[in-house]
Amino acid sequence: MGISRDNVESSSEESLLRCSSANREDYLSDDMSTTGPELMVRRPVYQQDELNHLCKYVKPKRIQPVNEVNKSVGQSPRVSKLCPFPIPIEMFAVVIGTLISMQMNLADTYNVITVGDIPVGLPVPSVPPLSLVPNVLVDSFVITMVAYTISMSMALIFAQKEGYEVDSNQELIAQGLGNLVGSFFSCMPITASLSRSLIQQTVGGHTQLASLISCGILMSVLLWIGPFFQPLPRCVLASIIVVALKGMLIKVSEFIKFWRLDKMDAGIWIVTFIIVILFDVEYGLLIGILLCIGRLLILAMRPYTCKLALAPGTELYLDSKRYKGTVEIPGIKIFHYSGSLNFASKQYFREEVYKVTELVPQKEKSFKKQLQVTYNSTIVEEIKKLRILVLDFTALSHIDLAGANAVRNIVDEYCGIEVSVYIAGCSGPVYETLRKFNLVEHNENHFFAIFPTIADAVHFARSYSEVPSTWNTCTHDENYISRL
Repeated sequence: MGISRDNVESSSEESLLRCSSANREDYLSDDMSTTGPELMVRRPVYQQDELNHLCKYVKPKRIQPVNEVNKSVGQSPRVSKLCPFPIPIEMFAVVIGTLISMQMNLADTYNVITVGDIPVGLPVPSVPPLSLVPNVLVDSFVITMVAYTISMSMALIFAQKEGYEVDSNQELIAQGLGNLVGSFFSCMPITASLSRSLIQQTVGGHTQLASLISCGILMSVLLWIGPFFQPLPRCVLASIIVVALKGMLIKVSEFIKFWRLDKMDAGIWIVTFIIVILFDVEYGLLIGILLCIGRLLILAMRPYTCKLALAPGTELYLDSKRYKGTVEIPGIKIFHYSGSLNFASKQYFREEVYKVTELVPQKEKSFKKQLQVTYNSTIVEEIKKLRILVLDFTALSHIDLAGANAVRNIVDEYCGIEVSVYIAGCSGPVYETLRKFNLVEHNENHFFAIFPTIADAVHFARSYSEVPSTWNTCTHDENYISRL
């Protein structure tokens, strides 16, 4: 019995969608109250099931409680329970330290070093003395690198958290112009503040108005309030700086995690840290940069290589060392190379090919000649184990003329001992470079060919009887796949 659309619409006017508190507990967070009245919304019948289905998966955005905001800005959990908003502990420390120093006369009685004279007003703009450039050139470079790195790191963190993009060139120009204008007023080099930026982000400051108010407060300190802080002990300022850097100092505990992930990165980290502690920041930064560049060069010269084997029952070829359930095809060696093949890595490429094939063409030629003197050519052909070498270039990103020449030499050497060389999965730019080097046309007697995949190369070899036809992947137990 059919139901017309008019009957559905008429009955839908009388239906009600009720979401009780028991149903709402499935998609409301724990911090949101569910004590309100039941939601009663008129909906058509054919939409009721869709809305009930969506209620199970749609979760409203969770509002961050005040105590978590206080915790994120570094406030004690005990204080956050008593006070609903962040307390400026640093300001209280400065005021209390100043009052204690004034009442107890710490500078004269106990020889406590204080801030001293604080000039009032804005400095008169003047051209910086260019004669100091040779003396501060190295320090300026170090400060620039550290300041820009901190600023960009914080900008990327907040951009990922808030969902917007950051233009690195714009940030660099803004920081450079700020330092350029500030140099005419004897200002210190500027960079982003971790603590202030985090506080402003957590309390809801998203526009330049928050920075404008902060600048107004600093202006009032420079013009009028500055002299009141002359008795402030410097140790109070030092303690404020140490507390502000607590988050960065705690990063030392992450060394164990770095060591577990990558021992080479952890070694660079610890060497840079020790040099900074023993000597200075610029030396540590220089050594760290040199070590990172050296590591990149080593990775470029010795990229990842492996021998591939077949996963039984499939056409997947995997690393034979990582996946124990793979099987090698008799007479075929598949060599996988990833990275860039250039003048710096061609020798490593050559050595790894010899290691995977377990056959050096030069030695094979001399050994073959000795066997031909003793035995006939039929016996020599029967003891031949390697028939095809497949070079998997699916992960080869770039190849230069030196790398193409190395590939050509490998092809010539193995073709000279009647071992076919197939290239599989090379990209368009790599293929164009090989074609310009006349390597593509080197295909006499099917000793050399280029295929889109490894499976195509293997099927071609079997069709020309270069691989024993008695071998079949179906003869292997299918349980081998579970061992991968």
